[in-house]
Amino acid sequence: MDNLPQENTIFLDYIKSDDPAEIDQGIRDTIKGVRLSILTMGLGLARIKSEKLFLKLDCRNITGYIDRLSKESKMDRSSIYNWLGIGEAYLKYRNELEMIGFSDKDGPTKLPYLERALAVGEKNEVFSNLKSMSQREFAEFAKSGNTGIPDNIPFLEIRGHTVYIKGQKAIIVNKNLDKKYANLLLATVRVVSRAMEKGGVIVAVHLRNSKEAHYLKSKVKSIKAVMHKRV
Repeated sequence: MDNLPQENTIFLDYIKSDDPAEIDQGIRDTIKGVRLSILTMGLGLARIKSEKLFLKLDCRNITGYIDRLSKESKMDRSSIYNWLGIGEAYLKYRNELEMIGFSDKDGPTKLPYLERALAVGEKNEVFSNLKSMSQREFAEFAKSGNTGIPDNIPFLEIRGHTVYIKGQKAIIVNKNLDKKYANLLLATVRVVSRAMEKGGVIVAVHLRNSKEAHYLKSKVKSIKAVMHKRV
């Protein structure tokens, strides 16, 4: 395993060990929350399986090892199998994942869907989506090769201080911003989004006060009515 990426990228020390007991302990420490890398734990499990290290840990097969690990760590077996799938997927596509700089921060829980995504999508698009999509979106993409975003998702959605456009996080308004300015920004976003959704053109006009704004509104309505008649 000397050809694994250096520790300062995504891997912790135990994945490089040649001692099955040390790898086993590293996995257990990760489960307890002592270690932080799900991807590293998955790679540890993948090594236990691929190199048959479970035999040196007094287990007949990987199933026996996972059963024991689940019982002793009080961790659900399905979660451990999922981590194993993460590790196996990374090892299989390690070269491609290294090329795009994939790490724990990019969401290793997407990796079990990678092979299925490659079966329905173009390779470059798949690895690009792996980096940019959420786990839910990538899972949907892996099913059919589409963007993974439901057709009925609203064009604009504002959750607290976060603005989403077609399900994608677009703007985060600083929570410390004065409420007056925050509301003005969000109101502007709503207006702009309505225009974008309808394929319209946005024109910004700076006015000195609300009196000018009311006057302009009345004029704009009449001008628009004339323009629409001419089209």
